[in-house]
Amino acid sequence: MLAVKRIALTGFMGVGKSSVARHLAHALGCERTDLDNFIEESENRSIVDIINTDGESRYREIETSNLERVVADETVRILSLGGGAWTVERNREMLKNNKFTSVWLESSFEHCWMNIKFSRKVRPLAKNKRDARKLFDERQKIYCLADWHFVVKPGLTSFHVASRIMEELFL
Repeated sequence: MLAVKRIALTGFMGVGKSSVARHLAHALGCERTDLDNFIEESENRSIVDIINTDGESRYREIETSNLERVVADETVRILSLGGGAWTVERNREMLKNNKFTSVWLESSFEHCWMNIKFSRKVRPLAKNKRDARKLFDERQKIYCLADWHFVVKPGLTSFHVASRIMEELFL
């Protein structure tokens, strides 16, 4: 059996982090956690509500606090981060110190925007294309700090991306 490394998926909203994490965890037979879902369950309210009520900076504090709890759980092997979690230096250090290999799922803005537009999930920091594009451009220089980089090309499914990550990191 493969010794499953701890993997943290990062990248812009709509790139497919949650779907790729689900496929990776299933294929590897291990635990996965979606940080956004964990936060919503822990706080008993939606991320949209937290950001709209408390503001983004307070949300980042809540996110970091919940990330601490997640990384402390050694059973969590696959972690999908929210699009902004990686932008906080303390979060990056915490992941590294807890032996997570960070993987940046990169795609074009247009690919991410199409997924955002057609998603049922409300994205409070991407209310329109202009704001989303600005955020996308700002975050690229931070996402590139990840340990590993995978370009999600048009036509690749989240299953294919997960398979490729497994080939590169586990075989």
